[in-house]
Amino acid sequence: MSDTHQETVLYVRDTMLPEQEPPVTTSGPLGWMRSNLFSGWFNTLMTIAGVIVVYLVLAAVLPWMLQSSWTANSLSECRDQIAAAYGQGTTGACWAVIRERYLQLIYGFYPSDLYWRPNLTFVLLLVAVAPILFGRVPRVLLWFSAIYPFVAAWLMWGGSVWTPLMALFGVVLGYGTFVLASRFSGALVAVIGAMLVPVLWWIFLAGQAATDLQSLIPMALEPVDSRNFGGFMLSITIGVTAIAASLPLGIVLALGRQSDLMIVKSLCVGFIEFIRGVPLITLLFVASTLLNLFLPPGTNFDIILRVMIMVTLFAAAYMAEVIRGGLAALPKGQYEAADALGLDYWKAQRLIIMPQALKISIPGIVSTFIGVFKDTTLVSIIGLLDPLGLSNAIRANAEWNGIVWELYGFIALMFFVFCFSMSRYSMYLERKLQTDHR
Repeated sequence: MSDTHQETVLYVRDTMLPEQEPPVTTSGPLGWMRSNLFSGWFNTLMTIAGVIVVYLVLAAVLPWMLQSSWTANSLSECRDQIAAAYGQGTTGACWAVIRERYLQLIYGFYPSDLYWRPNLTFVLLLVAVAPILFGRVPRVLLWFSAIYPFVAAWLMWGGSVWTPLMALFGVVLGYGTFVLASRFSGALVAVIGAMLVPVLWWIFLAGQAATDLQSLIPMALEPVDSRNFGGFMLSITIGVTAIAASLPLGIVLALGRQSDLMIVKSLCVGFIEFIRGVPLITLLFVASTLLNLFLPPGTNFDIILRVMIMVTLFAAAYMAEVIRGGLAALPKGQYEAADALGLDYWKAQRLIIMPQALKISIPGIVSTFIGVFKDTTLVSIIGLLDPLGLSNAIRANAEWNGIVWELYGFIALMFFVFCFSMSRYSMYLERKLQTDHR
């Protein structure tokens, strides 16, 4: 090849350039602000408007929160202290009402010398839910999670230890019935038997058995009447019970609604549609006033237990629809794959179908949980002293008559802590279970 047709390379770099930091405007805080807050003229205007609104709100709220009184014993004394400290005409928060009544807002009228019992119950609750919420916790604690409801009921209400033990024995009878019936009959008979046997035991035999055992081996805590329950302790008791019981009951209802058995499907559809078509407050009124009319004379059915049952049924109906949406979102191939593996109905649901449906339904499930926990404030309408009910009682006191924002702000903060925690855990669980790589 002639020299006139040869390509000449003037310069070829034979060394690597050193790494350099990206421009300041594209990384770090400035880069984040540029891409999220000032990415365009409209976004910039919205950012500036948002900053102005936040400034105006904080300029009005922060002085009111900080120019406050913590030592007053009444609302008038609180206002006098604020005026003396910050000048006449100054308005500020009277946090002294929280200092004086925070134990009542938390425990209601529970005996003060027995505060250790709800405190211990709450600590044990954290231990019980830890193996369910976090995979690194030893699985052996799941046995404690199973018996925790009975331990919690005994600690909170007191009385004979044999009463919760006999209730737990009913669950054992139900499980044994399910195992035996599964071997000798169909799954439907096993499920019906597992539900019917414990109910019959609890209604006809458990009470007498607990009384006889208490007379032989007396073991009891000081009983606490349900009318002493109140505050956040009552809201947590009702909310946790409804949340824990509504999920398995909602799963059963969702599966029953998709069943090929006409009777089972009709019962589940009727229950779900009836409960979802009735306001919760109506069910609470039924629990507080009408339910005793259908019980045998002399039956003592605890009001808090009645409320917990109604709230659980209400939450379960909505939970069933959330889970049914997750089941409907699964591709048909998942069901065909379970059939191809030779799995029966229950194994297919336990190993393939239900785990994927629950994963899809996590946002809806947690939203239902949050709604149920907030709906516990409705019990104040039927006379139970939840935090809102106690706030009305506190404001009715002559010393604190007229105080509003401090009480409602404290209650809102406590509910926000619980609901925000559930929301953050939901996001953590979604990230943990994410299997697609988008």
